[in-house]
Parts: sequence; C-alpha cells; structure tokens
Amino acid sequence: MHIMWVVLGIALMLVLNMKFKVNAMVSLLIAALTIGFLERMGPAELLETIQTGFGSTLGSLAIIVVFGAVIGKLMVDSGAATRLADTLIEKFGVGKVKVAMVIVGLVFGLAMFYEVAFIILAPLIIAVAVEAKVPFLKIAIPAVAATTTAHSLFPPQPGPVALVDAYGADTGMVYIYALIVAIPTVIITGWVLPRFLGDLDRPVPKLMRPDEDIPADQRPSFALSLFVPLIPAIVMISATITKAFVSEDSAAYEWVSFIGSSIPAMAIALIAAIYFFGIKQGRSMEWTMGIFESAVKGIAMVVLIIGAGGALKQVIIDSGVGDYIGSLMTATSISPYIMAWAITVLIRLATGQGVVSAMTAAGIISAALIDPVTGTITAVNPALLVVATAAGSNTLTHVNDASFWLFKGYFDLSVKDTLKTWGLLQLCNSIVGLVVVMGISVFV
Repeated sequence: MHIMWVVLGIALMLVLNMKFKVNAMVSLLIAALTIGFLERMGPAELLETIQTGFGSTLGSLAIIVVFGAVIGKLMVDSGAATRLADTLIEKFGVGKVKVAMVIVGLVFGLAMFYEVAFIILAPLIIAVAVEAKVPFLKIAIPAVAATTTAHSLFPPQPGPVALVDAYGADTGMVYIYALIVAIPTVIITGWVLPRFLGDLDRPVPKLMRPDEDIPADQRPSFALSLFVPLIPAIVMISATITKAFVSEDSAAYEWVSFIGSSIPAMAIALIAAIYFFGIKQGRSMEWTMGIFESAVKGIAMVVLIIGAGGALKQVIIDSGVGDYIGSLMTATSISPYIMAWAITVLIRLATGQGVVSAMTAAGIISAALIDPVTGTITAVNPALLVVATAAGSNTLTHVNDASFWLFKGYFDLSVKDTLKTWGLLQLCNSIVGLVVVMGISVFV
C-alpha cells in the first residue's frame, strides 16, 4: 500500500492548494502527516521525521536561496541584469537570444550546484525577456532545460559522479554519450515543447522587477555584470582543480574543500555583489541593506515551502517506498537501460530527490548486473547505463521537490502553471534522454 498512500497524500496537497487555496506550506505539512499516519508511523516517530526533513532541507538550501535572492535582486536593481540582457541581445539579436541563454544555462549547470545555477540564472532570464519583449517563460523553459540536463548528465555534478563509481564506468565515455543525449534533449525541450504549451505570457515576477530604471551610463559594465554571478562557479571549479594537487590529509585540502563548497562560494559572490553592484556604483550601505531586506522578504515563503517539501520527502523516504518500487521492478525482464531509467523515475517521483533516486536505482541495477567473479558489469555498456539512470533522475517532479518550488517561487507561478511548465520540461527531458540512449544501445 506504500505507493497508494503517497498518491493519496500528494493528491490531498494538490486539492487543498489548487481548489481551496490553502497555503502550499500548510498543504505540504498536512500531506506529510496524512502519509505518515496512513503508513502507521507513531506520533513521535512522525514528528521526528518531519523535523528532520524540514531541517535537513533548509540546512542545505536556505542560505543558498537567500544569498542567491539577494545577489539576483542586486543585479536587477543596479542595472547589471539589464546590462547583460542588452549586450546579449545586441550580440546575438532577438531571434538568437534563446540560443545564448541555453549556452549560459549549460555552462551554469555544468559549473555549479543546481540550486545555485538556477538562482543566478533566474534574474538574467527575466531581464533578457523584458528587453527582448517576449514572454519570460519562452526564455526560461529552454534555459532551465539546459541547466537541468547539464546538471543531471555530466560529471563533476554529484549524481553522475556517484553513478560512474557505482557502475565502474569510464568517465570519458560518459561525457561522450551524455553530449549525444543532451543536444537533442535541449532542442526538443527548449524549442518544440513550448509550441504545445499554449499561451506562456505571464506577468514579470515581483522579485525580479527593478525598483527604479537605471540609466545605461550608470549601470555596471558587461564584464563586471557577468563576472559577479559567475563567482560561485569560478570558486567551485578552482577548488576542485586545486584539490587534485593537495594531499587529502592536509589542512590546505580541508580549507580548499570548505571554500569550494556552495555556501562559502555564494557568500563570496554576495560580498562581491554588495561591493560592485552597490558601493562601487555610489550607492550607500543603507540602500544595499534595503535591497538585502527586500530580497529576503520576497523569498521567505519560498524558503518555508521548500522546507515543508523536505518534510514530505522525508516521510515518503522513511516509509520505504523506494525499496518497494525497486523490488517490484527487478522482477521484470525488460532491457537494463529501460529498467534503470524506470526505477529511477519512479523513485524520483516518490521522493523528489534526483541523487537519491539515481543512487537507489544504481544499487538495485548493479546488484543484478555485476558479475560476481569479475566484479564488473559485462552484460551492458556501463557508461550508457550511467546516462540512462541519469536521464531517469531528471524527470517529472512535483510538490515534494525543492526545485519545483524554486521554479514556482522565482517565476511567481501557480502550482498548475508550474506543473505545466517545469513538470513537462522535466518529463520531456527524461523521455528524450531514454529514447536517445536506446538508439545508441543499438550500436554499442
């Protein structure tokens, strides 16, 4: 009955939020309690699970989301986002600006943790759309599709790295297959899918609206406007490279690992944004802190909703639904690539966790395919199996996924519109990925 209770709980959340207009945070917590009680979790155990899920999710994301919101707001109100948008449109033209944003999305998805990449990308999407005079969702869908595709398929992101290790795959071949998968995935999701989504014209989100129009000669330069949001990527990549030359037992390695983690990297970017987009532009610290406060107020409910989504996720995980799905799927005789994809999709739908779903599926699949004598996977191509599993982790997500609420909150959409845009672009990414993997498997 595990899956039925999860379905009932999520359906209850959607009804409360969409029909009765109950706040999403309250709806999520009610759904978490409902699933927990239906799973016969004791009151004390359920309370501890909810607290753990809420706290652990905010512990890893709250500071990143808040710092990112402040950086984004500073970019918008200083004119930096407009400077980037104007320059991209000038260089690429309105007709090709979508291509430019896809390239930016791919770079951000490769270089940064997903939440950081999205938060930095969001204000740029809005600024480009406003300057190009097109609905911002027409820019957001391909750009975010590129970001999620890069994040889910390519090392050094944590999911693909963990899968390479689990399957014993060659990293170089994973890059080759992932690139073959990524190109048609982004093209179909970014250019074909929006044609079937109807009217995508939505009001510019309040958080992304500048408080005043900054004259062109008072805006930060293009180089500076680009450099500051890229600081997290520069710091993280530099730390990764440096660690290759430093002993793991040394204090230097520990410090490099600390600086290269997401929160310190975002803190460095925040300090740079305060200086370059505020103080250096002749703004007072009072103005800068006013932007800080405004950004935090604008993102506060999103943070709380993400925490409630984490509570729902933890209840579902602790119910054992992932193991249950895996046991059902391993009884079939379908292609290992399809099986790996399907198990990952189902666990991602149930838990809302990309890396968790990929690693759970990897454990199930590798146990079935690894030769006990050689300790390696010989029946299928390990690198292609990595990509199939990664494609499954980049699938339709809903109310138990923090990224769902980030997309909804930053772009000021309803739950229905978020499912229609974010949900469908993720589903499209995943299905196209599987189709391309199966096509490649014919030749390897």
